[in-house]
Amino acid sequence: MPKMKTHSSVKKRFKVTKTGRVKAKAAFMRHMQMNKPKSMKRKARALGVLSEPDQRIVLRNFLPYNRKRKTAAPAAKTEGGK
Repeated sequence: MPKMKTHSSVKKRFKVTKTGRVKAKAAFMRHMQMNKPKSMKRKARALGVLSEPDQRIVLRNFLPYNRKRKTAAPAAKTEGGK
C-alpha cells in the first residue's frame, strides 16, 4: 500500500499534542482589529484545543501519521524482586 500524504496546509495550521489532541489558533484575527472588542482579541491570543469531533476530522483526513491509538494506561512498576 502506498504512503499516505499529509495535507500541507494542515501542517501549518494545527499542532498535535503528546496526548493526541489538536491545537489551533483562533479564527477572525487576521485583519480589521479595530472593529473587534478587546476581550475577543485577548481570548484569541493563545492556541485553543479543538472539539473532539473536529479533532477526529483533522487527524483522520489530513494528518494520518499523527494519530495516537487509544490504549489502556501502562501498569505501574513494582519493586517485588528485591
